[in-house]
Amino acid sequence: MKIVFFGTPEFAVPPLEALLNSGHEIIAVVTQPDRQSGRGRRIKPGPVKITAQKAGLRLLQPAKVREKHFIGELEALRPSAIVVVAYGQILPSEIIRLPRFGCINIHASLLPRYRGAAPVNWALINGEEKTGVTTMLMDEGMDTGPVLLQEEVMITPEDTAGTLSARLSQIGADLLLKTLEGLESGSIEPVQQSGDPSYAPRLKKTDGMIPWSKPARELCNFIRGMNPWPGAYGFLEGERVKILKAVPVVSGPPEEPPANRRPGVICRVTTDEMHVCAGSGAVSILEIQPAGKSAMPVKTFLQGRKLREGMSFRNV
Repeated sequence: MKIVFFGTPEFAVPPLEALLNSGHEIIAVVTQPDRQSGRGRRIKPGPVKITAQKAGLRLLQPAKVREKHFIGELEALRPSAIVVVAYGQILPSEIIRLPRFGCINIHASLLPRYRGAAPVNWALINGEEKTGVTTMLMDEGMDTGPVLLQEEVMITPEDTAGTLSARLSQIGADLLLKTLEGLESGSIEPVQQSGDPSYAPRLKKTDGMIPWSKPARELCNFIRGMNPWPGAYGFLEGERVKILKAVPVVSGPPEEPPANRRPGVICRVTTDEMHVCAGSGAVSILEIQPAGKSAMPVKTFLQGRKLREGMSFRNV
């Protein structure tokens, strides 16, 4: 097939690389315009752009995909299929209807579960035990198109949004090649989505503020779902810190903390251990990142700090 590939972040790189190593012809790669990044606000190309440039592929970076000039460029390319992986803009109907085999999207959930921009994060935040990857034919709705193929994936207790995304991306790359083969041979028939949908709205930086009033296990799931971005954070005695890893305390404070052990209060601290009260139970913080510093084990963080029981994480 002659394919135009739409994608921007790291999640889209393995599917692009899979296409590069297949018998398909990538006639163009469409990615978001370069953005400012980091403290210096330097212009930085996205991972898909870097991969496409290394491979010598034709690169298009429209500010808006609805521009008539850009749609004209796509029409002139006459693609057999368009593959879309975490591109970042909603495609208009003129593009969706353009290729013979349609616009094929890789979505990191078992649709209709977790439609939206952040399916991996929300699956972890909600404590799901499994998720998966779906290839679908795009329509004008938000992840509402008919399903082509799906593969279920178990979520491990150690998974974060980062590790799970990386695994789903690799699985999605393999599923994409199977999908293209099936469409070309006629062995795959699109099937309308069935079941009750759920949604995974886009996350903002401020969504990472830790809701200490939640039960301990929900807090730990929240922290996993926010790692690496936007990052779960709180203010320990006024110092902004990210919590990268935590586990529920099996034994320790009672299920309902007493009045002097409110959610967010340190209820145990030693030279290598810090427990914080949750809405019920407590969490043991394992990995932490102070502002402007690298991530570190909690033992390293505690060295030289005069933390004591009763100090608290106040969200300000």
